[in-house]
Amino acid sequence: MPKQRLNTDPDQHGYFGSYGGMYVPETLMTPLLELSTAYDQARKDSDFKRELNALLRDYVGRPTPLYFAERMTKELGCKAVYLKREDLCHTGAHKINNSMGQALLAKRMGKQRVIAETGAGQHGVATATVAAMFGMECVIYMGELDMERQALNVFRMRSLGAEVVPVTAGQKTLKEAISEAMRDWVTNIRSTHYILGSALGAHPYPRMVRDFQSVIGKETRRQVMRIAGRLPTAILACVGGGSNSIGIFHPFINDRKVRLIGVEAGGLGIRNGQHAARFAGGKVGILQGTKTFVLQDRNGQIQLTHSVSAGLDYAAIGPEHSLLRDLGRVEYGHVNDREAVDAFDTLARWEGLLPALETAHAVAYMIKHADQWRKNDVLVLNLSGRGDKDVQQVAAWKQEQQR
Repeated sequence: MPKQRLNTDPDQHGYFGSYGGMYVPETLMTPLLELSTAYDQARKDSDFKRELNALLRDYVGRPTPLYFAERMTKELGCKAVYLKREDLCHTGAHKINNSMGQALLAKRMGKQRVIAETGAGQHGVATATVAAMFGMECVIYMGELDMERQALNVFRMRSLGAEVVPVTAGQKTLKEAISEAMRDWVTNIRSTHYILGSALGAHPYPRMVRDFQSVIGKETRRQVMRIAGRLPTAILACVGGGSNSIGIFHPFINDRKVRLIGVEAGGLGIRNGQHAARFAGGKVGILQGTKTFVLQDRNGQIQLTHSVSAGLDYAAIGPEHSLLRDLGRVEYGHVNDREAVDAFDTLARWEGLLPALETAHAVAYMIKHADQWRKNDVLVLNLSGRGDKDVQQVAAWKQEQQR
């Protein structure tokens, strides 16, 4: 008998199996339900889909290429390694796929102000970009530490007309930025739409972000069939909150022979406060609107996290990833800071491509586990963003290591 198809869509209450939901203050329930209704209508509306597809084509630059990495293929000893070039999207990363979709939805809802959180800065840049294009007011919340690590992207956001608000609470990273954005949304519900950047948070965000990012996997499926004449052996992607990974994985969920591999941030090692590998050191809990795997102590307090990559430095993972892990459909691993930085250099030297530090984690995993790959294997890696934003961070990291 054929295996039963996996259906990982959330139920009417926003649960992916036992994960997800809407764990928010009462004041946010109304805008979330309004957003859920608006999105359900929009995703069935041919005019909305037509307009979004046109913007993705003419403004974002889709479809992005599926590039044959010849030198990487030879080094890994397999049949072919392909890189899905999301770094070639306008603004330099996959984030604009979701920002464009949500901005168009905000316009449909009559919202003239958008807010966002950002860690690595790419989602902030993408949101500031689409806000400028649509003529919307834009406010971006960013942890003070991340602003220091990603000064170039802060400059880009401000150049695009966005107000960038430093968040000085707590660890001064992505978790705190999300909290501040949620406080803003509560205060300005009537005029404002919150463009959440990853496949996490309260329903309907995990599904909505996944749907907007699934364009990556849909294109990849068509391209690899045309170029290689077959489905890939494995698809690899880095996993922070999980938007780029769920975007490329989702259209392949029911292709059981295709391995799906997500790579988290191992930081300085799997010790409390030293990493951001939720499946290696976390347990089920609730953070910022959703039930999922969270890094927390025995009392349920959120632990500190660490990664050389600002975009992976977050204590929770998207709820659909938690379900896919339980189902055994996606494999999750982690690599440490040093391995990620080494992979940043390696891909640059092998292929002339500077990957984002987030992406470099997936590159590192592919190289580290080279003994898994066979000569007939076809591998796809989601090159989720370019590394221009990270060169100063990498240089500072290397200098620190020499002391």
